[in-house]
Amino acid sequence: MDGIISVLKPPAMSSSDVVVDIRRLFCQKRVGHTGTLDPGAAGVLPICIGRATRLFDYLVDKKKRYIFEIHFGTSTDTQDAYGKRIDTACCDVSRAELEAVLPLFTGKQKQTAPMYSALKSGGRKLYDIALAGDEIPDKIRELEIYELKILDKTEKNRFLLEAECSKGTYIRTLCRDIGQRLGLPAHMSFLLRSASGAFTIEGAHTIAELGKMKERGQLESAVVSCEAALVGLDRVDLPKGRTEPMKNGLVTKVLGMADGAVRCYCGDVFMGVAKIQSEQIKLAVHLY
Repeated sequence: MDGIISVLKPPAMSSSDVVVDIRRLFCQKRVGHTGTLDPGAAGVLPICIGRATRLFDYLVDKKKRYIFEIHFGTSTDTQDAYGKRIDTACCDVSRAELEAVLPLFTGKQKQTAPMYSALKSGGRKLYDIALAGDEIPDKIRELEIYELKILDKTEKNRFLLEAECSKGTYIRTLCRDIGQRLGLPAHMSFLLRSASGAFTIEGAHTIAELGKMKERGQLESAVVSCEAALVGLDRVDLPKGRTEPMKNGLVTKVLGMADGAVRCYCGDVFMGVAKIQSEQIKLAVHLY
């Protein structure tokens, strides 16, 4: 079985735990996720199984959508509700004040990754460096926030927001930075990833649901095919006679096509992901 399962990860479960459960449920050794979701966060976590693990680079570089709560008046060392409190301030932030600074955080941005994160420096995770008490180097990442809006004011100094952003965006750091712009300590008190690329929360399954589907013999229905997962890529159709040459790694001429990754078909048969460069196409990920 090859494809992608959209898992609804609960809080307190790590992304690695989800991979272990999927490996057990599907009796597959080749299993991997398309981007870590913090243990304290919930939401959509696409999991690749079988040959779909080859598609990591084409699935991870997608827009993400998050619903999150920012809490003004308190900051923590982890920038979320699970960390140690490091600063407090009396405040009463209005919706108008928050709305006034949100435009400053849309568009292309540079963000310093939190010290408690899975990013690596010198082969060590920043999280492990922080726990060891060693000096933590700044990890500055370029990202883009496409949309950022307030959904509701949940209570005093707490607001529910929604963001659509590029991969690698730390929402807890965004909350910290918004607080700093207002001159206040702040942290992220709740996080839900509602979409990762084409995978949305509406189509996600909990591990418990997948277990029941397996008991009913319906587990395969939860798997999105590799072809369907790549629907966002342009399609290129080649003659059926090019099937074997493409499988063998030969290059084919395609006129008028821009450079980039595409879904490749030979005589309506899905071959996999091909890359076009200077009007030359070559199969990059063979899925036929």
